[in-house]
Amino acid sequence: MNDVVIKNVEPRLVVGMRKRGTYAQIRPMLAGVRRYIEAHGAQIVGPPAFVCHETPKDVVRANLRHNADVEVVIPVSVEIPGNEEIACYELSGGPMAVITHKGPYEKSAASYKRLFAWLAENHKKVAGPTWEVYLNDPQKVTPEELLTEIYAPVA
Repeated sequence: MNDVVIKNVEPRLVVGMRKRGTYAQIRPMLAGVRRYIEAHGAQIVGPPAFVCHETPKDVVRANLRHNADVEVVIPVSVEIPGNEEIACYELSGGPMAVITHKGPYEKSAASYKRLFAWLAENHKKVAGPTWEVYLNDPQKVTPEELLTEIYAPVA
C-alpha cells in the first residue's frame, strides 16, 4: 500500500461542486453531487474524489480558518446541465504520482508524507492540485478498511 507509482490518467468527465469552508464538508458535498447526478439520469462511472487546492503546509491553517478550497467530483457517463452550485466539466489528466492509503481519512498524513518524500527523491515537482479518490464507502467498511488513492500531478 505504501508504494508510489506513476500513472498516466486520462481526463474524465465529472460533475462537481466547489466551496470555501472546512474539509468536513467533503462527505455532505459528495452526497449532494450524487443526488444531483441521479436526479439528472446520468450514470456514475468511477469513484468520488476530493480535489485539494491548498499546498500541504496550508491545509491545516485553511481548515481551521474555515477558508479551505473544497472541490468534490464524481465521474459520469454523459454531460448534464449544471446549476449555481454544481457543474459538469472535464477534470484534467496527465502523469500522476499515486499512493494508496489504507485506514481512516484523518490518518492519511503519513501517506502524504511518503508521497511527497518520493517526489523529492525522484526529482519530481507537483504540477497542480492533489486528489483523494475514495475507493470504498465509509458506510460499508470500518475506518481501518478505508482505501484512498492519493494523486499528485507531476512535471
